[in-house]
Amino acid sequence: MSDHRTPRTLRVGLTQWHATRDTARNTRLAVDAIRETAADGADLVLLPENGLMLGSNAQMREKAFTPDSPEVLALREAARETGAVVVLGGMKHRRPDRVTNSALVIDGNGAIMGTYDKVHLFDARVDGVSFEASGVERAGDELLLLEVKGVTMGITICYDVRFPELYRTLARAGAEVLLVPAAFTRTTGSAHWEVLLRARAIENGAHVVASATVHGTEPGTDAFETYGHALAVAPWGEVLADLGEAPYACRVVELDLALVEKARTTLPVLEQVRSDAYLRAPVRIAASHQQEPVS
Repeated sequence: MSDHRTPRTLRVGLTQWHATRDTARNTRLAVDAIRETAADGADLVLLPENGLMLGSNAQMREKAFTPDSPEVLALREAARETGAVVVLGGMKHRRPDRVTNSALVIDGNGAIMGTYDKVHLFDARVDGVSFEASGVERAGDELLLLEVKGVTMGITICYDVRFPELYRTLARAGAEVLLVPAAFTRTTGSAHWEVLLRARAIENGAHVVASATVHGTEPGTDAFETYGHALAVAPWGEVLADLGEAPYACRVVELDLALVEKARTTLPVLEQVRSDAYLRAPVRIAASHQQEPVS
């Protein structure tokens, strides 16, 4: 018997631009990306982390936004104008008692329908430069799923991609698409970006969509260089789109959800997880004790 079910697809706007400290300029690029991808049929538009303002940690904290900041209101209006769901992939978010790195989900009416606060903060030392995000923002402790056109997505941000347990949790909770908006450093990006995204897709049998900033050195700031290469990856690990190092680019990628079902049926790893067998299990060491040779 033939299968007459309507194919399940989701059209996602993959975006990338050269973000700087000029928030008005960055906002214009973000609005352009929303309008361009929505005009091409995007159901959801994913904007990169720090796309509204990219500088040093201290500079970004100083310019922390709220959902009613003019820059965010412009994105909300663009979502309302186009009817597309927009995920502002990460911004310094000023709350009454703290600053977080937050992804805002904006519905097609321009309303904020959800917020994800980045769980894993980028405290690292790369090429002699110290990134101490925990000094300017507070980590989140809740996960967020988003549903658009019957497709469930898990939202993460940048450095989260190095923590596979997070993605496995989202996938087991129903996520078929994993969103990873980012501002990945050039050094770590050239070494790890693609392989990490492909790994998260393969091990969870999920589509991965990762919008990104691309940033060179900028006089008068200690902002770090970011890698670009916004990517979309299929559940079997194929790269569906790569925006390279273009200073501005956007593209609509059609995600076939049948590929998620196929990958998870072929390799049903989500059903075979035995976390009870190793998360709390004792770890034993089998050490070799070789005798000294007799002279």
